[in-house]
Amino acid sequence: MYNRELRPSGLELSQYTLLMSLGLAGEITQKGLGKLLAMDSTTLTRTLVSLVERGWVSVEEGEDRREKRLALSSSGRRKLEQARPHWERAQRKLSEGLGDRDWELMGKLLTSVAETAGQA
Repeated sequence: MYNRELRPSGLELSQYTLLMSLGLAGEITQKGLGKLLAMDSTTLTRTLVSLVERGWVSVEEGEDRREKRLALSSSGRRKLEQARPHWERAQRKLSEGLGDRDWELMGKLLTSVAETAGQA
């Protein structure tokens, strides 16, 4: 559903999620972003490559050469804003399809999953 709604923006859900996360987090290490999103390094790197190539995410070396610091570029911020209405439409469709009770339950469950994953 999300990928279908995001298609006109040229983004997939995983890409939108990374742009949104960088927009909220500001500058963050790749390791920190992976931890924040509970994503393994390989999946994160694969998804970041296209965002960096398109100029939507900037990458700088950290204090340690192995550390990569990521930030949303100005064109990435514009892409995120352009895609936001598509994402919001998908959110609305899912919420309406589930109904208030199940939507709230899903939110609680996802919070629990994220907290549990963060402890692992």
